[in-house]
Amino acid sequence: MSRAFVNEDNAAAQADQPVERQVSAQPNYVTPEGLALLQAKVAELQTLHSEQSALGDQADPQRQADLERDLRYFNQRLQSAQVVTPATSTQKVQIGSWVTYADERGTERRVQLVGEDQAVAAKGLINWSSPLGRALLGAQLNDEVLWQRPAGDQLIEIIRIEPA
Repeated sequence: MSRAFVNEDNAAAQADQPVERQVSAQPNYVTPEGLALLQAKVAELQTLHSEQSALGDQADPQRQADLERDLRYFNQRLQSAQVVTPATSTQKVQIGSWVTYADERGTERRVQLVGEDQAVAAKGLINWSSPLGRALLGAQLNDEVLWQRPAGDQLIEIIRIEPA
């Protein structure tokens, strides 16, 4: 038997064991909306897993293993969730706050600080423990803060803070 066939067999055997999702070491602070999203995700995964299990021998073993891995991850995230009090301040940035800031060129951007599992940068939902989130968290209206980015540090000014 060729060595190539042995390696392919090993690769196929390893494909059955999905790589575990890494759980962040940061505290799992979530907004009330983030908690609802986690609960919905667990419910969705449980339904999908039940549907796969009901197929018996016809179930896709790889799909089932992936669902079990995702259920372990999201159940752990749900159990460790620490719901933050909804942000109410217009003077200090908190988790849940919508923040409008301007960079050195005067370009304005609006983001909301949220928990890790709720973050979607394209929607302006920024993880509170990301470099931008850490720069903004605790800042006050009109503060200038240093955003330490991989592309180089940037000074930004807080121009508006809105409650969640």
